Amino acid sequence: MTNIDQGFDLGVTLLERTLFFKLWGMPLIVLWLLGGSVYLTLRMGFINVRGLGHSLSVLRGTYDDPDEVGEVSHFEALATAMSATVGLGNIAGVAIALQLGGPGAVLWMTVAGLLGMTTKFTECTLAQQYRVVSHGQVLGGPMYYLSQGLAERGLKPMGQLLAATFAIICMVAALGGGNMFQANQSGIAVAALGEQLHWSWLSDPRIYGLVLSLTVAAVIIGGLQRIAQVASTIVPTMVGLYLTAALWIIFHHLGGIPMAMGQIWHSAWHPVAIEGGLVGVMVQGLQRGVFSNGAGTGAAAIAHAATKNPEPVREGIVALIEPLIDTVLICNLTALVCLLTGVYQPGSLVNGIELTTTAFAAEVPMMTWGLAIIVCLFSFSTIISCFYYGEACWRYLLGERGLLAYKLFYILGCFGGTIISLDTVIRFSDIMVFALGIPNMLGLLLLSDQVAHSLDKYWQTRKILVPTPIK
Repeated sequence: MTNIDQGFDLGVTLLERTLFFKLWGMPLIVLWLLGGSVYLTLRMGFINVRGLGHSLSVLRGTYDDPDEVGEVSHFEALATAMSATVGLGNIAGVAIALQLGGPGAVLWMTVAGLLGMTTKFTECTLAQQYRVVSHGQVLGGPMYYLSQGLAERGLKPMGQLLAATFAIICMVAALGGGNMFQANQSGIAVAALGEQLHWSWLSDPRIYGLVLSLTVAAVIIGGLQRIAQVASTIVPTMVGLYLTAALWIIFHHLGGIPMAMGQIWHSAWHPVAIEGGLVGVMVQGLQRGVFSNGAGTGAAAIAHAATKNPEPVREGIVALIEPLIDTVLICNLTALVCLLTGVYQPGSLVNGIELTTTAFAAEVPMMTWGLAIIVCLFSFSTIISCFYYGEACWRYLLGERGLLAYKLFYILGCFGGTIISLDTVIRFSDIMVFALGIPNMLGLLLLSDQVAHSLDKYWQTRKILVPTPIK
């Protein structure tokens, strides 16, 4: 296992030096995604705020029509997309942000979440607008709106290049942040539980990796509808359990909330002993925020393209709620639990998922079991949803040729993630996830005027729409 780890680490180091460099102490890709999100938020007239109420109405099924073209409902698409984002980035990612950037990183994670709402709206609107139906299957995502949307603007060669680039990166990114990182962190949680129970077999990452791989294989063979069905069951359950436990702990530490919030605010602007100072805190928060909700990477648009919906803008408005739940709500609750319980200490040797597990178990002993189960559900749902993203990109580039090989490689990635070191997995995951933002954000900016005009037209029409009851 040592040779595998060392070889993988060498490859990741080469990718870091090739793909990323820093400007004023901040990775240029972070500035790119942040700047793009700010522009889109202004261009769309703060749809991340004014579209929330309508988003909830759509999710309640007010506008649903089962006869519309598509494979899944609004809720199933939301659940599938959220199962790929409401994952260990919300549990382990917050802990990693605290360790590397201090409490102040949580504020910048929140900023990334709020701005990411508009980015999600833009990319999911475009995904619906440029989706195609082939042999009864709905296909969509950045590959299609980059190639077709830019072709309409007279930029066909650029669009084709960006679409192909996105598809290639997405196939690899699904293996990193969507697969190996999840397997790694859930494996650590299960191993910690095994050590506490003195069950040596449960502490062996190879056993967990094998079980996870077989379980993932059983689901992904069923395609999008199977994935959406599993996700729509798992996501509400795991989010409900996790939020209940977090709120219970916070309720018993109400008196400490002002101090914890003050600690987050002060640390965001006056970091102490954090590498890179203020910029270092911002980088960690923004990186973990984007990694958590995926805004700007375009992956969630692949799931939203398949919904039964005649209005592209409506689907974008549904999608904007994802970063709100994922990053603004869940990540902040996780951070508060770590701070209020006193488990987080600067310079602590406890890393990643172990920090969050310790915080929950310190207040709710039964959460030693509970959090391990929740973590496995988070991990599993993210892995199966991200496979669909990678598969969709494979189909875009190569059709059915060699798809079985990709499935087998993806399943093996589940096992590989459990035996490779955390640091290497995090670096590889960040590289791949952020690399998606290069072609995707460029396309979003070039097509932003088109989305803004569609939004204005939809908003004016919505004022006179009277939903027809579905019989």
